[in-house]
Amino acid sequence: MTCYSIDFRRKIIEAYEQDGNSIRKVAKRFLVSPDTVRRLLKQYRQTGDLTPKKCGSKKKSVLSEHEAKVIEVVDEHPDYTLWQYCEHLTEVLGVNVSTSMMDRFCQQHNLTLKKNKSEREGHYTRSATRAS
Repeated sequence: MTCYSIDFRRKIIEAYEQDGNSIRKVAKRFLVSPDTVRRLLKQYRQTGDLTPKKCGSKKKSVLSEHEAKVIEVVDEHPDYTLWQYCEHLTEVLGVNVSTSMMDRFCQQHNLTLKKNKSEREGHYTRSATRAS
């Protein structure tokens, strides 16, 4: 729900309770959805308070539990793609990791996944020149 001011929230509740209007009429009057009015009424009836609830979740990433190991893997294998990191971590840690989860972890820990040109050249074999 959008963070509406407490004043605005109070006006919605008062309009519903004093005027005896339906939830839909109150929603239409204040240009909000009926669900917003319902949620405000529910919150007000349960707590007596109209202050906005905190946004976001406290859920931590699976990778945060294995932070040191993940950073070690990234340092050991700088040329891996996100997909390869995910596969490697699944093998090592036994935890399913998505590429988006791995990307967020790298951004949060300032880990860059840029390939090093000198390391890349060492992985390719040079073709032998033919003698004519």
